[in-house]
Amino acid sequence: MLNPSRFRILAIGKVRKSWIQNGLEVYRKRLPGLSITEIRDGDIKKESRAIISSIKKDELLIALCEEGEKFTSMDFSHWLQNLGSSRIVFAIGGTNGLSQEVKTSADLCISLSALTFPHEMARLILAEQLYRAISIAKGSPYHRE
Repeated sequence: MLNPSRFRILAIGKVRKSWIQNGLEVYRKRLPGLSITEIRDGDIKKESRAIISSIKKDELLIALCEEGEKFTSMDFSHWLQNLGSSRIVFAIGGTNGLSQEVKTSADLCISLSALTFPHEMARLILAEQLYRAISIAKGSPYHRE
């Protein structure tokens, strides 16, 4: 079964829009144990070092970028389930995205959509998709096809 405490989101910059903060709070309550860490934005090399240095040996790094692999919600849930008990860190870049170094270091690059979203919104969409993935795994009626 999927456990939110296995997931960590590393995101560059702060969420400044209150409606996104409110949305993230909803999903933090629905996903107890989900960790969201903000990394100070600035120089992309410093951001990269901060992301890479924070990954522990037992964690998989998943980089979110537009050229990454695309999943349906069902496929995303099944993919997470197939990872077993692995701890997963999702890295979300700032206004300049993620460096090539982070993308190359990642175990996988995924895309939330063919559309481009502001980095703040990407956090909210990812949190919702993690909740949806867990709901699918539980057989909850939250996800409808």
